[in-house]
Amino acid sequence: MNNHAKYFKNNAAQLRWGMAVLASIVLWCGCNFAPKYSPPVVPAPKAFKETNGWKMAQPKDDVIRGKWWEMFGDTQLNTYEDQVCISNQNLAAAFANFLAARAIVEEARSQYYPTVSANPSATRSRQSGSVSTSATHGSGSTATLYSLPLNASWEPDLWGTIRNTVRADIYNAQASAATLENMRLTAQADLAVDYYQLCGQDALKQVLDDTVVAYQKYADLTRTLYQAGIDSDEDVAAAETQLATAQAQASNLGILRAQYEHAIALLLGQTASTFSIAIQTLNSNPPVIPLGLPSKLLERRPDVAAAERTVASANAQIGVARAAFFPTLTLSGSGGFESTSIGNLLSGPSGMWSIGAGLAQTVFDGGLRSATVAQYRAQYESTVANYRQTVLTAFQQVEDNLAALRILSTERQQQNNAVQAARRTLTLSTNRYQLGIDSYLNVIVAQTTLLSNEQTAVNLQVQQMTASVQLVLALGGGWDESQLPAPNGITTKKTEDKLKGAIN
Repeated sequence: MNNHAKYFKNNAAQLRWGMAVLASIVLWCGCNFAPKYSPPVVPAPKAFKETNGWKMAQPKDDVIRGKWWEMFGDTQLNTYEDQVCISNQNLAAAFANFLAARAIVEEARSQYYPTVSANPSATRSRQSGSVSTSATHGSGSTATLYSLPLNASWEPDLWGTIRNTVRADIYNAQASAATLENMRLTAQADLAVDYYQLCGQDALKQVLDDTVVAYQKYADLTRTLYQAGIDSDEDVAAAETQLATAQAQASNLGILRAQYEHAIALLLGQTASTFSIAIQTLNSNPPVIPLGLPSKLLERRPDVAAAERTVASANAQIGVARAAFFPTLTLSGSGGFESTSIGNLLSGPSGMWSIGAGLAQTVFDGGLRSATVAQYRAQYESTVANYRQTVLTAFQQVEDNLAALRILSTERQQQNNAVQAARRTLTLSTNRYQLGIDSYLNVIVAQTTLLSNEQTAVNLQVQQMTASVQLVLALGGGWDESQLPAPNGITTKKTEDKLKGAIN
C-alpha cells in the first residue's frame, strides 16, 4: 500500500465523523424568524366611480394589451414610441440598477457555501548557530520548508439569516425590475403627452395664421373705406392693432413648440440640436380605453408591484434582525501538505489536516439587538404605509382622468357650439359694419371672441388627448404582475434578456 493510501485510511474514521457532524448541522438549518408574509390588504372598490356615461370597450378588450399607443391611430406617434425604449438614458440607468440589485442577490447566495482559500508557500530559513540546546538541535543549519495548505470555513445558516437576506435581496431586485417597467411606461406616456401638446401648438398656430389672414383683409377693408371717406383713421388703427396682436401671438407659440420638441428629443435620447419634428395636425379623437375591474388594477401597475416587493423585503429583514439573538456556529478545517523537500511534498507522510468548530454568542450588547429588531419592524410598517398610499394614489389617478375625459367630452361639444355662434356673430357684425350700421368696435369685439373660443376649443382637444394618455398610464399601460421576474429566475440570463429587450 502506497503512502497516499495509508494516509487516507488512517484518517477515514475522523473524516466520517466530520461528515456526520456536518450532516447533523445541515438538518438543523431550517429555522426562519421572519414573520409570515402576505401582501398588505387594501380594499378595492367594486367599480370606478367616474364611469357615468363612459363608453365601455367590448368584453374581449377588457384590459389594455401590447403597444397601447397604437390605440390612438397616429403613425408618427407610433414611430417615436418605438424609439423611446431604444435610446432613453433614464431607462438604461434603471436597467443598470436592476443588474446591480441582481448582483447583490448573487453576493448574498454566496454565503450559503464554504469559503476555501489556498496559501502555498516556500520558506528558507537558518537558525542561529550560537544557540546550542536540545530543543534547537541542528541550530546553525539552513532549511527550506514547502507548504501547500487549503483552508476552509463555513457558517451554517442555523437561524435563517442568510436565507432571509437572500429573500430580501430578491424582493429588492424584483422591485427594481418593476421600477424599470414603471419608468418605461412613464417615459412612453410623457412622450405621448409632449407629442399632443406639440400638435396642439401647431393647431393653435394654424388658428392664428388663419386669423392673421382674416385680420389682414379687415385692415385692408378699413383703409379702403377710410380713403373713400366712409370710415375713420381710428378704425384703421384699431384694425392694424388687431392684426399686429394676432401676429405676435402666432410668433409666441414658437417658444412652447420648441420646448416640446426638445423634450421629445430628450425622451428619445437624442440631442435637441439635431432633432426636429415637422408641422403636425391635431385631428385625433380619444380612443375607447378598456378599464378592466378595479380589483385587478393592483396587478397592472408596476409602481404598485414595486411598492409591494419593498414590503416583502422589509418583512424578510425582520427575520435577519431576530436571528442575531441566537448563537452562530463556524466550522473550519484545513488540510494539505508540508515538507522540507519539494520532492516529498505530495507524499502521504507530508499530509496534514485539522478540523474545528466555534460557537459565538453575544452575552450583552446594551439593547442593540432589540433596538435593531424594533428598527426593522418600524421600517416594515413604513413600507406598508407607502404601499397603501401608492394603491390609493393609483385609484385616484384613474378616477381623476375618467372624470376629466367625461367632462371634457361634454365641454368640447359645448365649446364647438360656442365657436359656431362666435363665427355667426362676426359675420353679422361685419355685415352691419359694411352697411354703416355699427362701428368697427363691434367687429373687433366679435373677432376677439371668435379667436378666444377657437383657441379654447384647441386647448380642450389637447386636454382630452393628454387625459386619455394619462388614463392609460394610470391603468398600467398593458403591464401586469405576471411580467415580474420570478424569484427563482431573477438571476438568469433569460430574465436579463427580457428586461434588456425593453430598452434595446
